Amino acid sequence: MGKASTEGRIKRAIISVSDKTGVVELARFLQEHGIEIISTGGTKQTLKDAGLKVVPVSSFTGAPEIMDGRVKTLHPKIAAGILYRRDHAEDLEQLTSLDYKPIDLVVVNLYPFQQTVASGKPEADIIENIDIGGPTLVRAAAKNFADVTILVEAAQYAGFMEEYRATGAISAERHRAYAARAFAVIAEYDVAISQYFGQAGQTTDSELPTDVDLHLQQVSSLRYGENPHQQAALYRDTTGSGLSLVDAEQLAGKELSYNNYVDLDACLGMITDFSEPFACVVKHTNPCGAACAPKLADAYAAALAADPMSAFGSIIGLNRVVDIETAHLLHNTQFVECIIAPDYAPEALELLAKKKQRRLLRLPAMGSAARQGQWLRAIHGGFLMQTADHRVVVETDLKVVSKMKPTAEQVKSLLFGFQLVKHVKSNAIAIVKGTALLGQGCGQTSRVDAVENAVKKAGTRARGAVLASDAFFPMPDGVEVAAAAGVTAIIQPGGSKNDEAAIAAADQAGIAMVVTGIRHFKH
Repeated sequence: MGKASTEGRIKRAIISVSDKTGVVELARFLQEHGIEIISTGGTKQTLKDAGLKVVPVSSFTGAPEIMDGRVKTLHPKIAAGILYRRDHAEDLEQLTSLDYKPIDLVVVNLYPFQQTVASGKPEADIIENIDIGGPTLVRAAAKNFADVTILVEAAQYAGFMEEYRATGAISAERHRAYAARAFAVIAEYDVAISQYFGQAGQTTDSELPTDVDLHLQQVSSLRYGENPHQQAALYRDTTGSGLSLVDAEQLAGKELSYNNYVDLDACLGMITDFSEPFACVVKHTNPCGAACAPKLADAYAAALAADPMSAFGSIIGLNRVVDIETAHLLHNTQFVECIIAPDYAPEALELLAKKKQRRLLRLPAMGSAARQGQWLRAIHGGFLMQTADHRVVVETDLKVVSKMKPTAEQVKSLLFGFQLVKHVKSNAIAIVKGTALLGQGCGQTSRVDAVENAVKKAGTRARGAVLASDAFFPMPDGVEVAAAAGVTAIIQPGGSKNDEAAIAAADQAGIAMVVTGIRHFKH
C-alpha cells in the first residue's frame, strides 16, 4: 500500500458537488491548510462567491467545459492526477513528463437522478441528471484509495476535517472506509438508473421486472427483532420511490422496535386505502378497529369502540392532521405504542407528547405519495415478488346473487368492509356496520372459524351488520353462522364449486349476498 497520501499532507483537491451542503466550510478548511482547490461549474461559482480561491477545471486541464457541462472533468490530466500510483516510479515519471499534477482529494456527490425521477419531470431532464463525470472521478479515487481521499457525502466532511486537523493526514483505515462508501454510492446510483430504464423500456405484458437490483442502506440498529434473542436493523431501499415508512419523522417517545415498524407498515397500507377521514387500531398487523367518519375524532372513536380490550398496546393510524379534539381522545386512551399521522396541530402534539412512552410519528407524504407498485418477500434462498393489491371494488362491480337485494346503506357498508378485509390476514372475515369495523376473524385455517371469531368479537352488534369475506365460502356453514348472529348482508368474491350452497343458505336466512369476482388473500 502506498504511503505518500495516507501519511503525507494533501496538496491538491478537486471539488464538484451537486449538493452544496457544507461545501463552503470544507473548502475554507482546505484553503486554510494550504490545499489548492480545483472546481467546476456551479460549485466553482459557489466557492468564489464565498471569497475562496479556486482554480477552474478548464484552467487546470487547458480544455474548456463544453456541451452544456456534459464534458468537464473527463480529461487525462484529471484522471492521471488521481490514478497514478505514488509508489510506482514509472507512474510518477510519466506524470512528470506530461507535466500533469497530483490530485490527492476528490470531493464529489452526484447529480440528483433519483430525486429527478421521483419529481415526475420529463425524460429529457431525467437523462441530463445521469451523471458521467462524477462517477468517473469517484471510481478513480476509490480505486486508488491507498493514496487518494474520496468524499461522497456532506456527512463525511466533519470527520475528515477533524482527523486532518489533528494529524495532518488521513489514516489508511479511513481511506479504505471512504472507498467502500464511494463504491456503495456508485452501485446505488447505477441500480437506480438501471431500474428506470427497465421500467421505461418494459417490452413484455408483465408489470414485474426480469432483473431486480436492491441496494439497502442501514438507517439504524434496533434493540432487537421480533424477540429479544434476535438482532435487527432498519434499512432504506435507496433505489425505491414513492411512499416510505423510513421517511417518517419521530416527534416524541422512545425508540421504535422491529415489531413497531411491522405494525406501522400494516397501518400505512390501510391509511392510504381510504380517502375519507379514517382511523385504524392495529395489533399484530391486523385491525382490531377501523372506521371512516366525517370527522377524524369520530372515526377514531368508532375504531376504538370495536375492541377496546385488544386496543391495549396498539398502533394507531390516522389519515388526517390530528386536531385537538382527536388528540384528547387519543390522550385518554389506555396504553398506545405508536401513533402515525400526516401531521399534528401544535396543541395536539403538545398534549400527546406528555406521555413519554408514546411514540408519535409524522409522515406528510402519506396523503399524496405514490404507493408501492411491487411487493417483495424474502423466502429461504430467494424472493417472491408480486404487484401490490390496489384493486378497489366499486358498486358497479357487485353482482347480486341472492333473492334479497341489498339496500343502498348496506352497499356502502359492504364496500367499506371489502376494502378493509383485504388488510386482515387470511382466512379473513370483517363484520361492519355503517363504515366501522365491529369484529374480525383473522389468520384462521378454516373460513367458518374466521366467521365464528368475527361474530364473537362483534357480539350482539352483529345483528343488522354486514359481513365481508376475503375469499369464497367453500361450504354454507360460514353463511349459516353469520345469519344466526343477525348479519343481514354478505360480500364475497364467489367462485367456489359450492357457491350455490352458500347462496341457498343466504336465501334461506333471508339475507342479501353479492359477489365481486375479486379475491383479497393476505398471507
